[in-house]
Amino acid sequence: MKNIEAAYKKLLDPSEDLIADISKLDGDILILGAGGKMGPALAKLARQAIVKAGISKKIIAISRFSEPVLEEELNREGIETICVDLLGDRQLQALPDVKNVLYLAGTKFGTAGNESFTWAMNTYLPGRVAEKYKKSNIVVFSSGNTYHLTPVTLGGATEERMPQPVGEYAQSCLGRERIFQYFSLKYNTPILIYRLNYANDVSYGVLLEIARSVKESKPVDLSMGHVNVIWQGDANEVALRSLLHCSVPSKILNVTGPETLSVRWLAEEFGKMFGETPQFVNEEKATALLSNAAESFRLFGYPKVPLKQIMELLMEWINQGGRTISKLTHFQERQGQF
Repeated sequence: MKNIEAAYKKLLDPSEDLIADISKLDGDILILGAGGKMGPALAKLARQAIVKAGISKKIIAISRFSEPVLEEELNREGIETICVDLLGDRQLQALPDVKNVLYLAGTKFGTAGNESFTWAMNTYLPGRVAEKYKKSNIVVFSSGNTYHLTPVTLGGATEERMPQPVGEYAQSCLGRERIFQYFSLKYNTPILIYRLNYANDVSYGVLLEIARSVKESKPVDLSMGHVNVIWQGDANEVALRSLLHCSVPSKILNVTGPETLSVRWLAEEFGKMFGETPQFVNEEKATALLSNAAESFRLFGYPKVPLKQIMELLMEWINQGGRTISKLTHFQERQGQF
């Protein structure tokens, strides 16, 4: 397990491009919602880039930190932490004023039956944060779910495509974007809206779900027959470097990998790796939730970790019993019910 963990950690090292960009960034960095799937790795990546750049800059991670172990882990890395319920307005207003903000707070899973909380987190809270940090640069994490399904042959929705969110989760994500856009214009706040799908790590993601289904002889659902994916480390690099590209009016940026991937092909490739024959249910459709990230590649270049390398790492991680997170992506969902 040590060898595969070392290979994994190597893929999380900051690139020279990130080190150069973080050196250009004026001020400290605040991460709101740092306790989720991407937040801890994002905070660690920022800290590593700062150390390698030889500069002085604080990384402040904000979360409820329901797992105290995570807060202690970040502290050991040299990251400041503040335990806060962001929906508590007094707690929000007491946070330090910081020049650069990454907004990761939000909810997706459990939307059905808990719609009011979803809207509070995804649409009400952004207004309070935009007021609080009106003098900051803000990168706002959003979702490719704001787009409607597009024909597979078109290569994904570009940023120019009008949103057509399906379901309350996607609608609330568009609400988050619109609220930040409003306050960007009202206060002249530089903002970048970061539409992501789908980040993958060894512990979670579309690729892990497909690989485990194949390994465990469970059927792979082809309802959403094509997907985009990106290595979490690459997605986090883009998020940090995007702090230099915030603008008024706010800029929208799709963030994902370059391939339009067949779910069937992915399952068959994992089948070869594991020596298993994939099982399938349902059939591919002519449309899928896909994003075109050409603008991101223009700004930041192509992701540094290629697809096959991620797949091979996942195979070894699964075979050696590496730790995984139980939260599924529900990438197969076509009706927006999360």
